[in-house]
Amino acid sequence: MRDCYENFIDGNWVAPAKGERLPNINPANRHDTIAQFPNSSAEDAQAAVNAASKALPAWAALSSHVRGEYLRKAADALEARLGEIAADLMREEGKSLPEAKGETMRGITLLRYFAGQCMLPDGETIPSANASTLLYTRRVPLGVCTLITPWNFPVAIPIWKAAPALAFGNTVILKPSELSPLTAIHIAECFEAAGLPAGVFNVLCGEGARVGETLITAPEVTGISFTGSVRTGKHIAGQAVAHGKKYQLEMGGKNAAIVLPDCNLEQTVALTLQGAFKSAGEKCTATSRVIVHKDIYDTFVTALVQKTLTLKVGAGDVADAYMGPVISAQARDRVLRYIELAQNEGATLLCGGDAPTEGDLVNGFYVNPTLFGNVLPEMRIAQEEVFGPVLAILRAADLNDALDILNGVEFGLSASIFTRSLDSALAFADRANAGLVRVNGETAGVEPQAPFGGMKGSSSYSREQGLIAKDFFTQVKTISIDRAG
Repeated sequence: MRDCYENFIDGNWVAPAKGERLPNINPANRHDTIAQFPNSSAEDAQAAVNAASKALPAWAALSSHVRGEYLRKAADALEARLGEIAADLMREEGKSLPEAKGETMRGITLLRYFAGQCMLPDGETIPSANASTLLYTRRVPLGVCTLITPWNFPVAIPIWKAAPALAFGNTVILKPSELSPLTAIHIAECFEAAGLPAGVFNVLCGEGARVGETLITAPEVTGISFTGSVRTGKHIAGQAVAHGKKYQLEMGGKNAAIVLPDCNLEQTVALTLQGAFKSAGEKCTATSRVIVHKDIYDTFVTALVQKTLTLKVGAGDVADAYMGPVISAQARDRVLRYIELAQNEGATLLCGGDAPTEGDLVNGFYVNPTLFGNVLPEMRIAQEEVFGPVLAILRAADLNDALDILNGVEFGLSASIFTRSLDSALAFADRANAGLVRVNGETAGVEPQAPFGGMKGSSSYSREQGLIAKDFFTQVKTISIDRAG
């Protein structure tokens, strides 16, 4: 591994114009600096925009079959380096090695899936009032697309945005989080290995505040796809509207699982903990609330606490560690402030609630898995996104009450229910105000071929992944052809 990395612009590895760099720190060990990465400026951002704009006409003019072949080659390159890239993902992001490998494999699947979409119809014929008129539509590229992605899924999210963008003829500037830039560099290397033409895929590292305005407002940019915080997403939406850009936003979640008395208790406990604490709870779809029917509340809480106390915290390469660190010291301190706030509001701390103070764990940004009981729906711990290993447990009188509690937040990303009742499952599926609903499954995760996105404050009402990804990254052209004379 190198000590210093560059931006990938116009098919070349380019140093930042102002020479400024940021260290990439291993969250499991703050003394481990992985490498130095560019802290790009507006000048670098404009260079990336120029490269993508210059490459657009030739890339859009290629047959979709040829574009699909580039994606397949990139998938092969990613697969050949799976172990190496997963290890680097684990080191810079903090999740376990099995989770990192699973995410990298998801990236491979996404590339191959969208390569396959390149062979699907790209329009439809429409009956005309004139029998001699050929009336049809084509899906054509949106244009130059800025992709702004978070640190928590540094392979999956950039690829589930970039793969459809490229498949449908757009060129891309990827702006990864400054907290996980190495994985984005590896993605660029895989596209480079696939022979992707210069300027089609560009990577710009650094702090978003330094380059964001250029990447959003530059006249050459047509579309912006963003995953991140609500505050930043709303700012991007305002800028996009003001400058006439198409945008899609995926933002926060306050996801809940409903537990009914007829659930399979062992399954429910295991999947609730998995949804809450895998990846240290740093998923937009993580389970941060569990709403439990009063008749099973005490039994469920007892089992949940007992199981949580057995979970081991440790670095991603520790074989028996269930949960790793959060991403940074700032993230750890934010989670600890929410824990203090919950106690001040009257929630009962059942376990966890602090950072480890012994052994090597003191060198990382760890928070012990934390459970709160006797949480009321109006408490901030039940309303606001914590984005860490903290689970709030609420009591419900019945399913209707549980659904009211579930829907009583500003977010609507994912939700689940644990029950053996078909009637309860269908009522939940109908009434849960969330873009992703699961029965007898954790709130986190969706298959690569299925649409992903939320309702209410979680999204701009568009969807990513699956066949529907084409809706954002293309525009419809209607064509009418008549015979001469």
